[in-house]
Amino acid sequence: MTSEQHEPALWALIPAAGVGRRMGADRPKQFLRLGARSVLEYTLDIFLEHPAIRGVALVLGGGVDRDAVDLSGAGGRLFIVTGGEERADSVRNGLAFLAQRGRPDDWVLVHDAARPCLPPADLDHLIEVLRDDPVGGLLVAASTDTLKLEGVEGRVERTLDRSRVWRALTPQMFRLQALRAALDAALASGVAVTDEASAMEFVGERPLLVEGSPMNIKITRPEDLDVAEVYLNRQQRLRSGR
Repeated sequence: MTSEQHEPALWALIPAAGVGRRMGADRPKQFLRLGARSVLEYTLDIFLEHPAIRGVALVLGGGVDRDAVDLSGAGGRLFIVTGGEERADSVRNGLAFLAQRGRPDDWVLVHDAARPCLPPADLDHLIEVLRDDPVGGLLVAASTDTLKLEGVEGRVERTLDRSRVWRALTPQMFRLQALRAALDAALASGVAVTDEASAMEFVGERPLLVEGSPMNIKITRPEDLDVAEVYLNRQQRLRSGR
């Protein structure tokens, strides 16, 4: 490999500045306890323990007590970034930070802070499939329910073909500069994006769908904590204690 050639690095970006109002808890959902640890600590472990991840940008809200997260095992690979008003703003802040340390064609894996049950095998598979992809892509899960499209007055307009409909999960893996440019373009046009793939779609790209495990749930409501405990136990990752 010549000096002009390099292997693109892999970075993880965890937006964790949200407040999680639907949980009805006294703290953001990423700081709730699962056994002996917080949801966020389980999420961080997945990436900090992966040998291919060069570093993790954790984007926290400005008023968050940084001592609420145990960072003792990060080994200098975890970087704290201050978040923005919306999720997309926090991701943009994280990308701006990583741009100072990485290269434009490095890969960034953006993962929800409240998805602590991502199977490590799914992360490995996503990286393997997308390493040489021209666009990037995201983990998805099959839609198992019959899906209805709502029309006027709350009535069914039509039934969707669920064989072509997938639930978007994370991580979502894209080139650093390409994702930055896509999010900036969406912001400049006043388009609200709910995930990184939709920003890439906005600029005309077609992200690759990579099927992952339905265990990769996003904790949104109180009952999701019980489900997450089951999945973490199954993965032998749950730390006991309250």
